[in-house]
Amino acid sequence: MKRILGIDYGDVRVGLAISDKLRLTAQGLDTLVINGSDKKFISGIRKLVKEYELEEVVIGYPKNMNGTKSQKTEKIDELIPLIENLGVVVHKWDERLTTVSAYKTMRELNISQKNKNKVADKFAAIYILEGYLNSI
Repeated sequence: MKRILGIDYGDVRVGLAISDKLRLTAQGLDTLVINGSDKKFISGIRKLVKEYELEEVVIGYPKNMNGTKSQKTEKIDELIPLIENLGVVVHKWDERLTTVSAYKTMRELNISQKNKNKVADKFAAIYILEGYLNSI
């Protein structure tokens, strides 16, 4: 089996996680800093697709709490064809409350506020990917 990439997309930072080859666990990768650049985002994802020989990507789909689409879901909808052009299948994953869960975990681990901003996106990507892995 091939690994799966999990993505927590943000306008400034993109959290990333990768599965093991058996698709049982998710490990965080370095956060991708894109500062609003789709070009930087796709370039970073392209590198990971090649490095890990990926065939699948799971991207967080940030719906509003009432289940309706948000501005961010519309942005994700624009990015999905660009990711698919890299030769991977893209799965949307409802990411509501993943960031809340990430901050809760960081509080429990006593991670300082300074470091929380650096790792929150990574934790959110792990939760997105773990949710998907548990569903398959």
